[in-house]
Amino acid sequence: MHHHLAATPETVLWGHIDPAAAPVLHIASGDSVTIETLSGGPRNLPAPETGCHALAAHRDVIARCRPHLGPHMLTGPIFIRDAAPGDRLLVEIETIELAQDFGWNAIEPGAGILPDLADEYESLTVPLDRSRRQARLPWGPVVDLAPFFGILAVAPDASGGCVTSVVPGPFGGNMDNRYCRAGARIALPVFCEGALFLAGDGHALQGDGEICDTALETALNGRLRFHLEKGTAPEAPEILCDNRIITMDFDEDLDKAATTAARRMVHWLTRNTPLSAGEAYRHCSLLADLRVTQMVNRRKGAHCVLDLGSLSPAA
Repeated sequence: MHHHLAATPETVLWGHIDPAAAPVLHIASGDSVTIETLSGGPRNLPAPETGCHALAAHRDVIARCRPHLGPHMLTGPIFIRDAAPGDRLLVEIETIELAQDFGWNAIEPGAGILPDLADEYESLTVPLDRSRRQARLPWGPVVDLAPFFGILAVAPDASGGCVTSVVPGPFGGNMDNRYCRAGARIALPVFCEGALFLAGDGHALQGDGEICDTALETALNGRLRFHLEKGTAPEAPEILCDNRIITMDFDEDLDKAATTAARRMVHWLTRNTPLSAGEAYRHCSLLADLRVTQMVNRRKGAHCVLDLGSLSPAA
């Protein structure tokens, strides 16, 4: 069955992920949902002289809701029937569409990894050519857009209560991993009955690291399909995209995040291939890429990427 979930003041959590939030949609494993998402607060709306237009739904949410704990507008939560702690929720991103004609990028003092480069808060509006999936940056280049969801999350364990949308964790959240794009399948561990899935923080373009604290942020609409696997929860989110497996971790210490992301790749190989731990360790050193996901979400992110074709024997 296919569902449509609009972004409205009734379906958006602004700045937080709450295990106690009432579901706005109930679905079954195998169902798909077109989810509308919004991005940005009042400071990020386009000025009239830009020729860009904020969505009516976005203005409505800003007018009727208030942020709590963080800045991100998240659509949901979605209750997946029969999902229980210890299960694996597979989220297949079938399509992603740009929902508006602009993106924004903000810099501010104290934010990003070079905070001294911002004297005051400044939100830059960038028009988007949705038909070409391109944008001309104000300093000249025309760039191809590569939209993805910065936040895909299930509710964390209820014992921790409501948490900010800023900090990622084993439940997913603000991962800012650009592999969360159309064609990807994201595996998330379930911590609460129904999983309570949310999506948001749409990005039209971002490099690894998200250096200045924001990407080219925008509203996205995605068609996502959900599958439930009982009792097979991963330790942390995993991504399968373009025949690549991606393992992740998040920690205040980037070295620890990188080490754990790499260790999870070795464990993935020993679970899913005939390789021994030593062979998997060597294979990762020769063929996997260990990358910085983001540096700006309090817990830094690292991800390890392996092309599954590297495991095929020679013809």
